[in-house]
Amino acid sequence: MPQKNKLAKPKPGPSTQRYLDISEIRDDVVVMKDGTLRGVLLVSSINFALKSEDEQNAIISAYVGFINAFEYPVQIVIQSRRLNIDDYIDRLRKIEATQTNELLRVQTRDYLNYIQELVALGAIMSKKFFVVVPYNPLSDKAKGFRQRFAEVLSPVKILRLEDKRFTQRKKDLMERVGQVESSLGSMGLNSTMLDTQGLIELYYTSYNPEIKDTQKLADLRKMQVE
Repeated sequence: MPQKNKLAKPKPGPSTQRYLDISEIRDDVVVMKDGTLRGVLLVSSINFALKSEDEQNAIISAYVGFINAFEYPVQIVIQSRRLNIDDYIDRLRKIEATQTNELLRVQTRDYLNYIQELVALGAIMSKKFFVVVPYNPLSDKAKGFRQRFAEVLSPVKILRLEDKRFTQRKKDLMERVGQVESSLGSMGLNSTMLDTQGLIELYYTSYNPEIKDTQKLADLRKMQVE
């Protein structure tokens, strides 16, 4: 009898997590594999062009002060994404279909056509602004060299941060976050620190821009872990 060819099952490839520098996202903080922490601030924007000359000069001066205010680095990230308005268009169609007032129904249809033509002319982009605040025990000059060196002997990629060590590092990080928020406020910018859910969504959409609209993340607060 002819011997049947057995198809070998493909071996699973390495997890993408091994290529990331992130060890975990915990208590509204990003923990890196080298034991350092990151806090991420979502920052509002201002229309600089509409400001008067004096206001523009004041903003520039405040920005220079912001850049020179810290002994540690901060990262400014601008995320530009194509705005998906499919849900909004579907909502308008439902409103048009259920509208009993003929005049309002015609106006809704005209507005819907205008939005569709506007989208057809070019991609509508949305921008979000973030400031990433790091904490590295080796860069904390308020601590002695031996203390700083001892805190990084156990990297996270070998062992997760102990609760006591994590709590202390998070406390030091939050002091920096508070300083950055205060400096941003001097420029008239509002900021808020992303929580765990917000951080996961940020990194998910950053690494998966093609599928972020079709494969939504679940709300962690509604998930039950047995």
